[in-house]
Amino acid sequence: MKVSKLVWGVALFALTTACSQEQKPGAKTTASTTTSSDGATTAAVPEIVYVNSDSLLANYEYFKEARTRLQGKSQKAEQDLRAKAEAFQKEVNRYQQSAQGMSAEQRASTEQRLGQKQQQLAALNQNAGNDIAAEESEEMKKIYDKVEDHLKAVSAEKGYKMVLTYSRGNSAILYSDASLDITEEVLTGLNEKYTADKAATPKATTEKKK
Repeated sequence: MKVSKLVWGVALFALTTACSQEQKPGAKTTASTTTSSDGATTAAVPEIVYVNSDSLLANYEYFKEARTRLQGKSQKAEQDLRAKAEAFQKEVNRYQQSAQGMSAEQRASTEQRLGQKQQQLAALNQNAGNDIAAEESEEMKKIYDKVEDHLKAVSAEKGYKMVLTYSRGNSAILYSDASLDITEEVLTGLNEKYTADKAATPKATTEKKK
C-alpha cells in the first residue's frame, strides 16, 4: 500500500499534453512577432511551452499535503494489519504446541477457526489496499482538475497554443529552450490559488454554522 509517485507523474504527463489545442498541419509552432503602431517589432509570447512535471509534483503544496496524508493512512493501515498478523501467528503457534493434546474434534474446530481468521486477514489487507488506491485516485483527479483549470486560464491569458510536459527519463522532449519553461509561473499560480482556497475554507465553514 504505497502511494505511487509514478501514478501521479503519468497522470500529470497525460494532463499537460491533453491541455494542448489541436493544430492544423503546417501551423506555426514558434513564437510570433507583433508590430506596434509606430512600426516597432516585438517578440510575442511563444505558442508552445512546457512544464517540468517533476518540479511541479515536488513543489505543488496541494500535492505535497495530499501525499503526506495518504502516506500516513497507508502506514497506519500497514501497522494495524501487521499487529493483527502477529497476533494471529502467535495463536497459530499456541495451537501447534497444544495440538497433540487435543481431540480430533477440537483440532478440526480450531483449524477451521484459524482458517477463517486467515481469510479475514487477507480480506482486510485487500480492502485496505483498495481504500488507499481509491483515495489516491480521487486525489489525483482533484489535482488533474486544478492543474487543468489553471493551465487553461494561463493559456488563454498568455496565448499559449500547447503546453507540453517534461520529466527526466520519461519525456518526448529531448531538448527545449529554458525560456519556454513556465513551471515556476504555473507553480506560483497554483500555490497562490491553493493558499487562498485553504484560508477561505475555515471561514466558509464557520459562516455555515452561524
